[in-house]
Amino acid sequence: MPASSRDRPPCLDLTVRLGCRLVWEVPAPVTAVVNLQPSSGPGQRIRAHRLLLPPGSSPRAFRDVDGNRLHHVEMPPGENAFVFDALVAVPSTREHDRPFAPAEAVGALPPELLRYTLPSRYVDSDELMDFAFQLFGSLPRGREQVQAVTDWIHTNVEYRTGSGSATRTARETIDGRLGVCRDFAHAVVALCRCLNYPARYVSGYVPDIGCLDPGTPNDYHAYAEVFHGGRWHTWDARFNASRIGRVKISHGLDAVDTAFATIYGAAMLRHFEVWSYQVDPGDPAATSLDAPIDLTRRLCGTPEVRVPRRPARQLTAPPRA
Repeated sequence: MPASSRDRPPCLDLTVRLGCRLVWEVPAPVTAVVNLQPSSGPGQRIRAHRLLLPPGSSPRAFRDVDGNRLHHVEMPPGENAFVFDALVAVPSTREHDRPFAPAEAVGALPPELLRYTLPSRYVDSDELMDFAFQLFGSLPRGREQVQAVTDWIHTNVEYRTGSGSATRTARETIDGRLGVCRDFAHAVVALCRCLNYPARYVSGYVPDIGCLDPGTPNDYHAYAEVFHGGRWHTWDARFNASRIGRVKISHGLDAVDTAFATIYGAAMLRHFEVWSYQVDPGDPAATSLDAPIDLTRRLCGTPEVRVPRRPARQLTAPPRA
């Protein structure tokens, strides 16, 4: 039987170029774990990629408990540059265009996902139980309830650039009513865990495809994934809008599991640059990693979403055998 539109995977018909260049200066050798490389998965396929690590860093690739692709490196003294560059195929449809299935009861959830219903370092959901049930407990379980959580955070928590804190928890974000994308994501995850949804924190890229460029430099972005109706759904209280071209790097219980670098020693970040933009499918030079990073050639930042031309459908009946 043909798959329903809910189960059928989306067509990956757009190409996004994304990556980063990060440079740390270290006074003495240090060990680090870097988390820069997305993997192919639902809604994204890595078409080509390049990862450059510092010479002499003895890199070792591994997967963590959440399946994220990480690299264990030894940084030698001096400047250490890390460069990741990739072309990724993504859908041209918005992420909430696919139908939502009814949410399952807690007893029907896959047991391996129950760890995502529990409190963690930055997701102190045990501190928010009464708050979550007072505001959202009477709503129908599933998309409506999770949307209400996301709407409330988007409306009531101020996004304030530069207000981030390395120690702020979800409860502190909700009490203080301000934060950055990391804090918005922790708040969504926490309130959804209060309501017995598996919810996880995600780091990734969100290019400005099909929407106006806000004029700020590219950066990594944090958002939430919530499991209901048999699959993981993206919920982003920072923008609170269904986006095109989002690419996940990694996910975990909270920001501890998705840091772009964990460094075991003294290090100074000297350079931080991130890029993510749709490339023109009609420009062969732009769809190669050999082309330089060139934000002037991007298709992001305007309402235009351009997809490759598909072959014309056959209008005449084929000859009979």
